[in-house]
Amino acid sequence: MRHSPVFIFFAGFAVGLVFLSALLWQTGNLHATSRLLPPQPQPVAITPATTNASSPPRDSFSPRPLIPVRGVTASDLRDNFNDIRAGHRHEALDIMAPRGTPVLAAVEGTVVKLFLSKPGGLTVYQFDRSRNYCYYYAHLDHYAAGLTEGNSLHRGEVLGYVGSTGNASPDAPHLHFAIFQLGPEKRWWEGTPLDPYSLLAK
Repeated sequence: MRHSPVFIFFAGFAVGLVFLSALLWQTGNLHATSRLLPPQPQPVAITPATTNASSPPRDSFSPRPLIPVRGVTASDLRDNFNDIRAGHRHEALDIMAPRGTPVLAAVEGTVVKLFLSKPGGLTVYQFDRSRNYCYYYAHLDHYAAGLTEGNSLHRGEVLGYVGSTGNASPDAPHLHFAIFQLGPEKRWWEGTPLDPYSLLAK
């Protein structure tokens, strides 16, 4: 039985292909070609966050910050961190008290900035000793005598007095108190806001 030239050509091609594949397999070159392919994505384990950005990591605060207004107790506080003020989130705790009530340093630390601003009035920015957190005291009526930038403050030391400077209502003197976690640059005006109420009221 005679085969056509076309059949003989394809039969020879198939035999050659099988022979070449066997040769590449033995020399390892066939495996090498598979390593040129892009790596396949691996499954990634996703761990859900246990706290949101405004929840302070309590273990980082030892001892826990003081309520920074003399005579105010935890039961007097009202959580207003998430209130909307002038179109944005408040991100602080307003502590109501009569004008002139002493404002206390919530933690040990250093005064890094005394600042007068249109919204905050007379303000104090204090870093804690670790320089991981900044404490912000605003709407002060006046500073404590002798307070200057660079002063070291003891926990509970008077730094100023409750007032209504800045954009606070004259009829509602209070301390605007904020805590934020500092970034690596340690900028007194920049950080991640944390809710003071969860630290002071519990």
